[in-house]
Amino acid sequence: MRYRTGRAVAAATLLVAVLSACQSTTMGGAVGASRKQLLLVSSQEVNAGSAQAYRQTLTEAKSKRTLNTNAAYTRRVKEISARLIRQVLVFRPEARDWQWEVNVFTSPEVNAYCMPGGKIGIYTGIIDQLQLNDDELAAVIGHEIAHALREHSREKISQKVAQQQGLALVGALAGLSQGQMDMANLAGQYAVTLPFSRSMESEADVMGLELMARAGYNPAAAPNVWRKMAKLGEGGPEFLSTHPSGSTRIAELSARIPQVMPLYEEARRKR
Repeated sequence: MRYRTGRAVAAATLLVAVLSACQSTTMGGAVGASRKQLLLVSSQEVNAGSAQAYRQTLTEAKSKRTLNTNAAYTRRVKEISARLIRQVLVFRPEARDWQWEVNVFTSPEVNAYCMPGGKIGIYTGIIDQLQLNDDELAAVIGHEIAHALREHSREKISQKVAQQQGLALVGALAGLSQGQMDMANLAGQYAVTLPFSRSMESEADVMGLELMARAGYNPAAAPNVWRKMAKLGEGGPEFLSTHPSGSTRIAELSARIPQVMPLYEEARRKR
């Protein structure tokens, strides 16, 4: 009887812990991005791990002489990123104070990312192979920034922790000290290589659409990025392995454009 009572108490305690960990990391903005998320690890841990992984990436790129070697691309990417970053307050005011970093890697790889805490990496391959104009490049960067704002990597890591430990987190949630050493690897994996869920990708799509519209980039360019990506998909670029494309996605983006077009028109008037 005591055994059953103990299990019931533990289960109830665990349920309270899990429920308390469910929250939304952003305000909704015009597109209403406010889904509840399971967040069992702290932003500080994930951001620290991300920063470490990013530093390692920069170090490797420097050693290979592939970091920011194209001055024109670097200037262009940083200017577009800066305009988008100025709009993040609509979703997360505190994100304006993140230690944002923007770098361009000279590589034929078709890829782009924004790690937790605002660590952006754009590969020249995605610009060259898709022949992106500024509006289309803003759609790509805005999408990646949205992943960071919504803390999708933190959410995926939390899901991983829950799966590995079978939600046996009572007493461990306060510390996770043993997991500190693995956090950099997890942050790097989930920010760059492992795929996000379909709901996360949809959130990043629509939030990125709003960010680019508010920054004065035409949101109608966003679906065109994925049309170009689909045509390039024959070779299986890296970007497609973590960012699924498809007609449904293009249709969903297109349906959202009228919702954010007034924001774009207002931004154009101000500029």
